[in-house]
This record gives sequence, structure tokens and C-alpha cells, in this order.
Amino acid sequence: MVLTLNNLILRPYQKENALVKLCEKKLHAPCKYFKILKKSLDARDKSDIRWVYSVECSDRAYQRPAPVYEKIKKPAPKVMIAGSGPAGLFCAIRLIKHGIKPVLIERGKPVEERMKDVAAFSSGGKLNGESNIQFGEGGAGTFSDGKLNTQTNSPFNREVLDTFVRFGAPEEIAYLGKPHIGSDNLKSIVANMRKYLIEQGGEVRFCSKLDGIETANGKIRAVKINGVREETDELVLAVGHSARDTFELLLETGLPVEQKEFAVGVRIEHLQSSVGKAQYGSGYAALPPADYKLVSHASERAAFTFCMCPGGTVVPSASEEGGVVVNGMSNFARDGRNANSALVVQVKKEDFESAHPLAGVYYQRNLERRAFQAAGGNYSAPVQLVGDFLAEKESYYFGEVKPTYAPQTAFVPMRAILPSPIVSALKAAIPDMNGKLAGFGAYEAVLTGVESRTSSPVRILRGDDFQTAIEGVYPCGEGCGYAGGITSAAADGLKVAAAIAKKYF
Repeated sequence: MVLTLNNLILRPYQKENALVKLCEKKLHAPCKYFKILKKSLDARDKSDIRWVYSVECSDRAYQRPAPVYEKIKKPAPKVMIAGSGPAGLFCAIRLIKHGIKPVLIERGKPVEERMKDVAAFSSGGKLNGESNIQFGEGGAGTFSDGKLNTQTNSPFNREVLDTFVRFGAPEEIAYLGKPHIGSDNLKSIVANMRKYLIEQGGEVRFCSKLDGIETANGKIRAVKINGVREETDELVLAVGHSARDTFELLLETGLPVEQKEFAVGVRIEHLQSSVGKAQYGSGYAALPPADYKLVSHASERAAFTFCMCPGGTVVPSASEEGGVVVNGMSNFARDGRNANSALVVQVKKEDFESAHPLAGVYYQRNLERRAFQAAGGNYSAPVQLVGDFLAEKESYYFGEVKPTYAPQTAFVPMRAILPSPIVSALKAAIPDMNGKLAGFGAYEAVLTGVESRTSSPVRILRGDDFQTAIEGVYPCGEGCGYAGGITSAAADGLKVAAAIAKKYF
């Protein structure tokens, strides 16, 4: 018999083997099976911070049965997946389980080569428009904190976590309340996934761009990859939220594309030690680097923090020449000097200049180009101190908080870049958030612009069967408007794979 125990408490200085002893007391026998189901930090009372656990245990050896995937019975179709981010990778892995060997095409490079291109750009080198923080093996999430928490309740979420562990992620992500992998771990994990796909008979092609879709009688017939025609039975569009030229292609092909609201703003940086003091007080060195998640309704537009990176860096995330884009990244240890987070505001459809389906793309691009020009036209990022931003003053020096963005920064008032509704909402939100997290509005905290790629500005419409009006075309993941992070994008890839396999059972 397997016993489940909930609400087990450990103080930060206690070791987890104390949980085994608690289980043995409940079992009245030696514990031969023990598994942590959930672990979360309760820091509401800074004088009594605690870890809260749910565990399984048994006085007998036990092993959870492995999931069983139904194999297709009809001849295997040719399935092409455009994009090797979480949605594309997990779709491909799940198809392999059903006996389908997909062809995964990626416009960028393998992660090992992609890392070199990103490092070169960060050091002041030339931007590679096809190999950067947005494009390449693993998708944009590879250069992030690797957060795996999600607000969705998909039954596929557990499979996502277990799959990450299988390919090299720390086992704790399967049970932590706020799991993260870290950018350093993600790079090796996506390489392991690629190797598995190839070993199982799948195909992975890099520097291979989808640039044409051919249909016949309302069905997918062929695609063009780097201009070369290739027939296919099914096409999965897991293209990511920055594939602007692909969105134009889909629109020209006749796929239903609609505007989607998103958010824009800046990255805000504080000392990680300041965030730790605000969240934990003092004396808790054994606790993980502190994070936060804040929302403000202090103005007509909601503002919120997003993709918070403890001990991380602000990274150059442009994918088009002549634009500045920022994002955040942390390694697994989260041991950097600064904490950073997106601080963004709702963008509404009425903010767009037209009803064109890609008006959101044009809105983003305009902000990125304004940031590029305002900061000197050399991929420097515009920065401003929080105190100066609130007081509408120019910034001339940094205090304790030094920006982590590379290649370089330039002092620019954010009002010179961001639209006035965004600026007004940020000015209202920062003091409001400071009331929820002491020090959030500190004068010397640094704002870096622009954070424009929070989510896709479009949605490619699909039906309950996950297909578009063109049979055999499956919009998938964050780029097509159906996810909002690594876990939800990966889960959407699993859903689409299951829908494709179902056609051939």
C-alpha cells in the first residue's frame, strides 16, 4: 500500500531525510519507497519560513507504471514540424512514441553553434538574423530562466516535467512549486532531445526555413524549405512568437490570422540581495534566491511583472536589424549579483494603427526601432534609473545597481521610446508594487528597454481538432497564440501530436 502524506513541514535548516523518518512513524515500518510529490516555500511569515511537502511512501518496494502510448495502425504519415522550440520538440518526441517519425525543420542553428552567435552579438559583434536569442534550436526559452510553472491545468503538464527530467533536467523540477531549469541546463537538454529524435529515426534539419505552403482541395500537399518543394501529409507550425516573416507567409497562404493583445514595457533590475531581504528578512542563507510576481491595477491598464530572473542578466534579444529587444536569463544556480524582471503593461487592440492582422507585429517593431535609434543606433539598450523615470528627469550615473545588458547601454528617458499610455501605467504601477515588495521602486533600480516580445502578437485560428481551415496544418505553441511559456508550449505540442496520431489509429 502506498501512503500519501500532505502538509509535512521542514524548517530551512532541516535536511530532507527527516521526511523519511516521519514516513516511517506513519508506516510503523522501514520506508522502502519514498517520493516527493510537491515542495513549496511558505515565506508569508518571515519569522517562520518553512518548506511544505507532500510525499508518497510505502513499506514495500514500488515503481510507478510507465505511460503507454498507442501505436498507429495505418501507414505512417510524413509529418513536418516547423520550429524546434518547446512546442516543436515535444510534439516530435510524442509522435515518436506513437510510431511516427517526424521531420523537424529549424531556421536557426544547433544550440552549440547558436550559443557562439549569441555570445558574439553580446560582445558587440554582428547580429545574425537567423541565429540569435529568438531563433535556433530550443527556441527563445533556451536563453531564459527556464521557468516551468504555469497557470494552466493541462493533464499534459506532468508529462512535460517528466520528459525534461528524462533528458537531463534536475529531478526537483518534478515536484517544486516553482520549478526552473536554468539556461545552462536547457542547452544540454535540448541537445539530448535532438539526439534521441535522430536515434529513433526522426530527422532534424537546421538552417532550414519554411518559405512556402502548397495546398490542394483544402488539404496540405507540400511545403517549400529554403525554396525546395517537398511533399508532406501533415504540417505543424511551431514557429515561435518572433517569426514575423512566417506570419506574413501564413497570411498570404490564406490561413486565418487574427490580432492578439500582448504587453510591452521594460526590464527592471535590483540587487538580488535586496529582493532576498524584502522576501525573507535576514538569516535565511539556506533558502533559494528570492523571486517575486507582482500585479498592479493602479491605473486603467494593468501592469505586471513577468519572467522574473533571480540572479540573472538582461540579454540582447533582437532578431531583426535596426531594433533593440531585451529579455531576461538565469542559470540554474541563479547566483548573479542582480535580479531582473519584465515590467510590462497591457497593449490593447485599439493601440494598433490598423485592423490589419499583423498590426501588433508593426507595433512591436516600431518600439524596437525607436529604442535602437534613441540609444545610438548600435544595439546599445536605453536605460534609466527608476527614480529619474518617476520624477521625469534625465539619468546620468548608476548607483549600486549596474545594468547587466551587453554589449552596452545608453541613458535615454523611457518616455522617448514608450507610448504615453504605457509610461503612465508604469509610473502608477511602480509605487504601487513598491508597497507590495519593499525596495521595488528604489531610486537606483535600473530600467532597460524595450521588452516587446512577451507573447505572440497574432493567433493562427484552429478548430477543436487543432487544424486550420486547411486540413493537415496545425498551429501550435506560443508563436501561434496557444501558449504562454515553456510548459504550456510543450503541452500544446503534446496535444497536437496526440491529435495527429489519432487520425492514424
